[in-house]
Amino acid sequence: MKFNFLMTLTTTAGLLLSGCAYDNFEAPESTLSGRLVYEGNTVGMRNNGPRLELWQDGYALKSVIPLYLDQDGKFSASLFDGQYKLVRRGDSPWLQQAADTVIVNVKGNTVIDVPVTPYFTITNESFQKSGNTITAQFVVNKVVQSANVDIVRLFLGKTILLDHVQKFTEQNGNTGSLVLGQSTSIAAALPNELKDLDYVFARVGVKSSSSSEYIYTPVQKIALK
Repeated sequence: MKFNFLMTLTTTAGLLLSGCAYDNFEAPESTLSGRLVYEGNTVGMRNNGPRLELWQDGYALKSVIPLYLDQDGKFSASLFDGQYKLVRRGDSPWLQQAADTVIVNVKGNTVIDVPVTPYFTITNESFQKSGNTITAQFVVNKVVQSANVDIVRLFLGKTILLDHVQKFTEQNGNTGSLVLGQSTSIAAALPNELKDLDYVFARVGVKSSSSSEYIYTPVQKIALK
């Protein structure tokens, strides 16, 4: 009985010491921040949807550090100084690279641009309200020549966080009549739940048949009154 008591006491003390040692680890003091870019412009996407991964060699407990992207294609993470491997994950609205790893040296506050090649881009977007209808005018441009347009949509919502998951309503565009590189439009009738608001948020997205994720325009706030 005494032996069991001493073993239990020793084990408990060891766990407490281990816990103290773990709690005394220094917190990371550096920051890696940046954005996903194509031709110098940020890439719009789903908030906390597509993501990047960071890996660091030379440690016994090697695990991924996820970099979550906001809807403007920006990210930020607290890290220790050192060299990291940044991986652009697949099933994203950009072309999977043959060499998808970027070496990043973090020291203090480090800012980087991460280049990607989206399947499509959306340019020259504008949004107008007429009566109870919101109309988006825009141009869809093909970047990857083998890509095909799967869906083009106008999304409307009550908040600035807006995408194909977080939205109030959506309206499909006509992909059959879509001419790449030329101006096109989508009109959406405001549902009753949105008509009495002071404003709504709007955004256009295009999805390639090669991905489950959209490329988006920046979110636009539209006054209703």
